[in-house]
Amino acid sequence: MKQQAAEIKRLSDRLDALNRKEKEIITKGLDTDLSEIDAEKITLQSEIERLRQEKSQVLSVKAQKIQKMPFNRPITKAEQADMGALKKTVKGLEVVHPMTALGREMGLKEVTGYAKSKF
Repeated sequence: MKQQAAEIKRLSDRLDALNRKEKEIITKGLDTDLSEIDAEKITLQSEIERLRQEKSQVLSVKAQKIQKMPFNRPITKAEQADMGALKKTVKGLEVVHPMTALGREMGLKEVTGYAKSKF
């Protein structure tokens, strides 16, 4: 997952550099072939979009798996403070924070725990 994010960032940076280079060529009136730059920009944009789609599918699979767990409830501040003890008492507990990509995808408003058994 982090590799995908790094690759998306690298490609986006390269696309930004090409956009700046293109503007520079146009303003200076250089005789460089803009079609090569346009073709590379299109390939970069399509690759970025493909990686983003792949990343969202991975998140969706994980979100579906977590949401299928029979028990869920918000985690209290006291439980959040001692998360290690909570995870030791509840086998297979998955905690999802609303500020993570997974939490945003699931539409959470507060830290929520998912488990196979009641907790």
